[in-house]
Amino acid sequence: QVQLEESGGGLVQAGGSLRLSCAASGHTDSTYAMGWFRQAPGKERDFVAAITTTNTYYQHSVKGRFTISRDNAENTVHLEMTNLKPEDTAVYYCATRVGGVRYNRYQYTSWGQGTQVTVAS
Repeated sequence: QVQLEESGGGLVQAGGSLRLSCAASGHTDSTYAMGWFRQAPGKERDFVAAITTTNTYYQHSVKGRFTISRDNAENTVHLEMTNLKPEDTAVYYCATRVGGVRYNRYQYTSWGQGTQVTVAS
């Protein structure tokens, strides 16, 4: 079992930046895929970005603005978000799964509690 804890959310003006972090503990494995999803009020939880040991993956709307990275020594994954837009407002969740990246949230087995990101226009 892997425990995940997100941090770094907050309120920012449009065009601003935030850095989210996700600390993993328990049965961690550097080969696991780590992902970020987000859920806006009344909407589905959508894929944002993910990372394996060799590749990164992004939702089209965040490509070029968000950067995912991981520190295997610290069991941490980060999401650097720049040029934020009001439509990026959501609760952001960290998730992990054994094996490669999947875009479907149901294929991730461990989740954090989420961190709120609010982008004011």
